Amino acid sequence: MRSITIGHYLPGESFLHLLDPRIKIICLLMLIAALFLAKTFFGFFILGLFILGAFILSRLPFPYVIRGLKPIVYIVLFTIILHFFFTKGGQVLLRLGPVTVEEAGVYLGTFMTLRLLLLVIATLLITLTTSPISLTDGIEQLLRPFRKIGVPGHEIAMMMTIALRFIPTLMDESDKIRKAQMARGADFDSGNVFRRAQSLIPLLVPLFVSAFRRADELAVAMEARCYRGGENRSRMRELKTTLLDYCALAVVAALMVGIVITGI
Repeated sequence: MRSITIGHYLPGESFLHLLDPRIKIICLLMLIAALFLAKTFFGFFILGLFILGAFILSRLPFPYVIRGLKPIVYIVLFTIILHFFFTKGGQVLLRLGPVTVEEAGVYLGTFMTLRLLLLVIATLLITLTTSPISLTDGIEQLLRPFRKIGVPGHEIAMMMTIALRFIPTLMDESDKIRKAQMARGADFDSGNVFRRAQSLIPLLVPLFVSAFRRADELAVAMEARCYRGGENRSRMRELKTTLLDYCALAVVAALMVGIVITGI
C-alpha cells in the first residue's frame, strides 16, 4: 500500500516545481495526446527522452518515482498477456498446445505497455511537483470559461483534488486495518483467487466506513469555516504566468505537433 505515490507532493525548487500549475496541466494533456497519437516505437523513444529530461529537471528521487509504478505491475502484466495470446497476425513465435503467440501480439502488447508506463510517469511528475492547493486553483481557472454553459468549475476542481489528496490517507488507513486484522488471525495471502477475494471483506467494510466518516468530518469542517463554494472566493497567492511557463508550453506543443506531422 505504501508504494502508491499518486496524490503525494514533494516540495522543492526545481524547474517543474516553479511552473504555473495551469501550464503543467495543459502540458500534461498535450503530452497524453502525443502518447496516443504516436504510431511507432521511435515516437515513444522521443517522448521517453522528453519525459526523462523532465524527470531530471524535477530533481525527484528516482526510487520514489519507480515505487509509484509498482501498483500498475498487474495491469501491465494483464495487458501483455491479453495481447500476446489473443492478438493474431504475423509469424508464430511460440506455440503452447492450441495457444500461440504471434508477432502482431508481441508488437501490440509491447506498444501498449510502453504507452501505459509513459502515461503513468508523466502523471506522477505532475502530482509530485504540484501541491494540491495549486492543482485545485489551476483546474478551477482552466474550467472558468465553461461556467457560461453551466459547468461548475470550482466544484469539479475541489472534488478532483480532494479525491487525489485522500488517496494516500486511504492507503495508510487500509494498511493499518490490514495489520489489525492480521493480528486477529486474518489471512490475506493463502488460498486460491476466490478465497483471497473473500478474505478482503473484513478489510473493505471498515475501510468504507472510515472513508464515509472522514467525508462527513470534512464536510462539517468546511461548513464550520463558512465554505460557500467558489463565489467571491479570495486567494492568498494568485497564479502568475512567466516567460518560463510560455517556453515550457511552446516546447511541449512543438513536440506534439512534430509527432502529428511526422506520423512517428
